[in-house]
Amino acid sequence: MRCALIPALALALGLATVGAVAEPLDVAVGKALFDRMWVPAPASTLGSDGLGPLHSARSCAACHASGGGSKTAARADGSIDPSELVVRLGSNAGPGDPVYGLQIQRLGTALVAPEAAVAFDLVPSPDPTLGPTVTAVRLDALAYGPLAPDTRIEARRAPSLRGVGWLARIPQAMLEVLADPHDRDGDGISGRLGTGRFGWKAMEPTITTQTEAALVTDLGLSTPHRRTHAGDCTSAETACTTAPHGDSGHAEGVEIPAAALRALVAYVAALPAPASSADADGVAVFLKAGCAACHVPALSDASGRSVPAFTDLLLHDLGPGLAGSFPEGSALPAEWRTAPLWGLGAGVRRGDRFLHDARAATVDEAIRWHDGEAADARRRYLALAPDETARLLAYLEGL
Repeated sequence: MRCALIPALALALGLATVGAVAEPLDVAVGKALFDRMWVPAPASTLGSDGLGPLHSARSCAACHASGGGSKTAARADGSIDPSELVVRLGSNAGPGDPVYGLQIQRLGTALVAPEAAVAFDLVPSPDPTLGPTVTAVRLDALAYGPLAPDTRIEARRAPSLRGVGWLARIPQAMLEVLADPHDRDGDGISGRLGTGRFGWKAMEPTITTQTEAALVTDLGLSTPHRRTHAGDCTSAETACTTAPHGDSGHAEGVEIPAAALRALVAYVAALPAPASSADADGVAVFLKAGCAACHVPALSDASGRSVPAFTDLLLHDLGPGLAGSFPEGSALPAEWRTAPLWGLGAGVRRGDRFLHDARAATVDEAIRWHDGEAADARRRYLALAPDETARLLAYLEGL
């Protein structure tokens, strides 16, 4: 069913570069906001104050340099720089801890101490048949006491934002056709719609809602639809909730008013899709292994233009080895949105690690971690002849 829905497959696999059109002034202003280093209130720089008393970064670019994702290369001691990942919290009831909120904020201000000291260590995998290492989280010096007894933790890396403007323009009706939650065609793949289409768990429906979620959770900046000046702080964190905020007298009473949010979203939506140098010799192996069942090479936007992102934007169960620790939105712990593969080569070239928590050192390791609905594709991959494996990996590393 899915392969029949791949439009202009031959063209898509050639990966012609796509781009987006936006008002130049909005994009320029949005880039300045994206790169801006925010400071705590009160400050003399009124246009830049309002950084959350507790936060994970001081700018959007800190996690998404030039619109890309986390730089997660391992250090010599087998750890990952704590600035490149965040610690998400949740339980069977969903995201969040009653005291620490959605995320451990490892940075504070002169008035508010950080929530914890955070470290990420690559440790031996509990299932070496899937992969050699996993990313373990260490939390020390928890400022407000222990986490709730049922709270669990996850490491998450920031994905690339390049090309998301094109993903936003794929009609919802196309995703509904691709979805097969009851596996009616019997292929073992039952992708289903998430709460939205953005993020690791397909939580947010639009670039605007995704941007507002990141501003509030990561930077502690209030926005028109998320008006909490203290960001991710809870009522138990009184030093944070009573700290000065930075609305600077804006009529809207938020730190990122509507016009600024609109410009920031315009910049993100205009980020170009990643260019590709993929060798077409790998296409046949990509299809033979069954990767295209979820990593659909191209979808179409509303005007029929090809969007070669290699995703179906649906949630898939990838098995217990990759399962997270708690449900989010409509996604169960083992379900993840199909990650777009365009731009994979850029990550390879700069030495990034892969998957949601950077556990995989190589593309090969990332593939081997796939299970659940991807078990058949993994089996086919492992059965490839050595030259076919080399061709497929070379192809993927050129995307």
